[in-house]
Amino acid sequence: MRTLAAAALGLACLLAAPAAGSQDLVRRGEYLAQIMDCQGCHTSGAMAGMPDPKLHLAGSPLGFGIPDLGIFYPPNLTPDAETGLGSWTEADIVRAVRTGIRPDGRQLAPAMPWRSYAALTDGDAEALAAYLKSLAPVSHKVPPPTGTKDKPPAPFLGLVVPQ
Repeated sequence: MRTLAAAALGLACLLAAPAAGSQDLVRRGEYLAQIMDCQGCHTSGAMAGMPDPKLHLAGSPLGFGIPDLGIFYPPNLTPDAETGLGSWTEADIVRAVRTGIRPDGRQLAPAMPWRSYAALTDGDAEALAAYLKSLAPVSHKVPPPTGTKDKPPAPFLGLVVPQ
């Protein structure tokens, strides 16, 4: 009986532990997020030279002004259900990173370099998505995009991206 219980416990632990392959995938995704400089836009304070480690990849209240389009704020990339990518699947993330299209059909902000990221291999795109889904959720709401005639809901420091 003890042998059966020990075997069941061992199997349960094996099934509960993340596979070494998934840990490698997440590590690869973390590396890719670093070299793609995701934190440069999506971490609060990073564009002002003072990144807030508590808000790593949780979005930024500093927006990009794009002439004739408006102001766009880098969104929260953590898996927070309310303010981040919590409802997005890994496939949704891969599609957005490679095609510039969100799950709701909207196009990503023009400042997002998805055209460059479209060249990611399937494995690298999946690793990036796995990493983002592995992050601890951070509740951090950033302003919505603002049209050219609207007053920005957050301080806008004039970072303008030419068309």
